[in-house]
Amino acid sequence: MSTTALTQAGLNLIQQALTIYDSDLRLAVCNARFAEMFDLPASHTTPGAHFEDTIRHLTSRGEYGPVDDPESFVRDRVEIARAFQPHYMERTRANGRTISVEGAPLPQGGWVTVYTDITDVKTQEQLLRTRSELLSEEVLKRSEELSATNRQLAATNAALKEARRELQEIEARTRTTTEMMPAHIARVDATGRYTFSNRRLSVVMPGRPSHILGLHISETLGPQAYARVKPHLEAAYKGQQSTFEFTDESSSRRIRAAFTPDPLEPGVYIMSQDVTEETQTRAALQQTRRREMAAQLISGMAHDFSNLLTIILGMQSKLSRMAPSTDAAPLISATLQAARRGGDLLNRIADITSQRSWQPKPVALDPFLHDLATLATPSLPDGIKLTIDNRTEGAFMADAGLLQDALLNLILNARDACGETGAIHLSTQDLQSTWLQITVTDTGPGFSDKALDHGLDPFFTTKGGEGSGLGLAMVYDMTKLAGGSVRLSNTAAGARVTLRLPLRPADELPDNSLVLLVEDSDDLRASVREMLIDLGFAVVEAASVTEARTLAEGLPDLALVLSDISLEGEETGLDLIDHLKGIPLRLMTSLPPDHPHHAAARARVPVLPKPFATEDLTAFLGQERPPE
Repeated sequence: MSTTALTQAGLNLIQQALTIYDSDLRLAVCNARFAEMFDLPASHTTPGAHFEDTIRHLTSRGEYGPVDDPESFVRDRVEIARAFQPHYMERTRANGRTISVEGAPLPQGGWVTVYTDITDVKTQEQLLRTRSELLSEEVLKRSEELSATNRQLAATNAALKEARRELQEIEARTRTTTEMMPAHIARVDATGRYTFSNRRLSVVMPGRPSHILGLHISETLGPQAYARVKPHLEAAYKGQQSTFEFTDESSSRRIRAAFTPDPLEPGVYIMSQDVTEETQTRAALQQTRRREMAAQLISGMAHDFSNLLTIILGMQSKLSRMAPSTDAAPLISATLQAARRGGDLLNRIADITSQRSWQPKPVALDPFLHDLATLATPSLPDGIKLTIDNRTEGAFMADAGLLQDALLNLILNARDACGETGAIHLSTQDLQSTWLQITVTDTGPGFSDKALDHGLDPFFTTKGGEGSGLGLAMVYDMTKLAGGSVRLSNTAAGARVTLRLPLRPADELPDNSLVLLVEDSDDLRASVREMLIDLGFAVVEAASVTEARTLAEGLPDLALVLSDISLEGEETGLDLIDHLKGIPLRLMTSLPPDHPHHAAARARVPVLPKPFATEDLTAFLGQERPPE
């Protein structure tokens, strides 16, 4: 049995009613005596139940006697709860029973309350007051019973304090453990509402909220993602565990989710991970393996076929020298041309199945696309215009050679589709900081239905004898080697090919080695300075935004600014982003990932979490040594 189940069983044995509410005024835990004492339905004793709803229910039941304005009464009780203070009180319920109420706040927010039925004790006290002279012997007996009851109550209170302490420790350990996990861990009840979450959903699936307790899974995930997980959720409610993957369209992330039925009560435990990079790598490895198998299969066939073509070419050449008739000459010439085309086709097959791999290096898109236009333009007729729209700033990691071959292939295919007049448009964009999307469109007739289904298949062509059917297959091969994808579609004006490549930023330092280090802790600044010096950089230092701005204005050759987010004064490292435009800037911090400053920094520049070692700093800067 789990620790949680054991704890709940222990709480249910206590004769007092006990509740624990969190800082959001939601029920964290209660025992069975609480439901029995106040005759509450399950909706008010289930973790996640609102304190306000429970008070409203008790008010409507007459728990607090006649109330002139119930809603005002409920609001007052909620406001008192939000400013919770330690207290002890005794009150007589509408049913005539008397209870004591003792409450104490918790360090993590929220409070614990113990309710004790003291009706018998009050009766004994009244008896002592009214009949002390007549029933002295009975008074003595009742006093002894009262003393025994008080001792039992003291023991119970001590046990409750120990249980509260243990609950606090268990909750703190559980919360710390789950918050450190690189995954979203949660539980939904039988109605699909979250009763637990480690607040990592916004990290795994950007754009989703972090605080989701009480929300339904459908409104948290959104229609598209919920539609993908709903069958697995329904299966989990029936006791079937499942692990599956799906693509979250709103964030362009690949998500792996595990749904596990709750063995104790209706509900499902959920663990979700962002496996986008893993999926990209897996796709690249699968494509590499396919190419290796294709190469093994085709190389033998190509060798034998090449020998046959050599024999055919030799025999046809000899036949042409034997003074053939006029009727035979065209046939011999056609045979020779077909054999030579077969040789060219073998070379193309060798290209697509040769030992190629995706070898990414930093590629600056602007000069890369300029070179692409220079290469492609001479092959285009005067009536076809090529335009390029680069919407992605900076550089990223890519195999420039393979990417250039693929884009040239697409541009030339678009040229063939347009004929003598038309337009070809190439655009790039950063898609959710996950993909580099490259789109090529033309004003030709567009893809046929058959081409949309089979255009990426090897040897499929719509050009008849003029095409090999390997052009788009090579584009597909390139994107898969990179871990990306390619999609064919049509627009209102023509055809469209969309490539998605993993977006791996490549922030290289300029051709100098002077770094401005901004850190307000002397010890930390000294440590990071030594790391930078060991890597071969020259370092100047500042402790505040004002000091850093002053130094940067006098250092025109500054290669990089490395700053902490938290600095001396009111301004933070985030302010340096706007003050020092044009200078590469990176931030470091010890703030937790969900802190507003940390989240805002990640949205604008690379951020290195503290603590870090020299190897971490080296990888973060993107190179082992400064340029020489």
